[in-house]
Amino acid sequence: MARRKTLTAIVAEDLSKRVFDGSLKPGEQLPTETELCEQFEVSRTVVREAVAQLRSDGILVSRQGRGMFVSKYPFSSKFELNSDALNTLPETIAILELRLAIEVESAGLCAERRSDEDARNIRRVMEEVDARHSDPDIVEVHYDFEFHLAIAQGTQNPYFHRFLKFLEPTFARRFQLSTLVSQDFKEQYYEEIHTEHNSIVVAIEEQDPQAAHNAMRVHLLNSLGRLRALSRKVVAKDRMDGRETSFMDFLKDVDTV
Repeated sequence: MARRKTLTAIVAEDLSKRVFDGSLKPGEQLPTETELCEQFEVSRTVVREAVAQLRSDGILVSRQGRGMFVSKYPFSSKFELNSDALNTLPETIAILELRLAIEVESAGLCAERRSDEDARNIRRVMEEVDARHSDPDIVEVHYDFEFHLAIAQGTQNPYFHRFLKFLEPTFARRFQLSTLVSQDFKEQYYEEIHTEHNSIVVAIEEQDPQAAHNAMRVHLLNSLGRLRALSRKVVAKDRMDGRETSFMDFLKDVDTV
């Protein structure tokens, strides 16, 4: 059961939204505490906690003797992901598009900079991950995240690894693999993923940045295709008079690369 939002969270989110959509502009003074209490029909304590939260996030700034103002750069100090929105398929697809931009470069840098130990570790992780042909009902769609982390580690740039670690909770325990593929297609699905993984690993082992770029791009674009197929499946499910269509049928109209 989803946890109910507190009054403080509701007020903070509403004020943040006003800043984001321009209703409250950078440099503009926040309504007084009394006015906010009346607008939201909450106590002063709730308003103060919400304002303190937005101040901590860098969205509001205090000017002594004058009150609270919207920061000049309200969204530059902190990057966050909305945990509630991330339970949705469209948001997961949006974050995977962000990963595409980051991880294509990550694979290329890894191929260029990796040590022999990095290359051995990446292949080991791939083989371990791809050997887990578990029941789709108990496996997450993004079960190979550990493999992607190993590649990021091989870039020798700690920010790639740290950024992916930041994103990891976004993909953990979101959608079970069974939402994409049935038991009948399980082995075929795992084999396709392994082929994509192996192309990336071979390019890294051969220290070919362009090939690593291309292989990672293919892998993540295919992942996007699979999730978009799922999205169409969810939308179409109610239009088919209760008849289930297999995931592979939905993949037929996914662009291949």
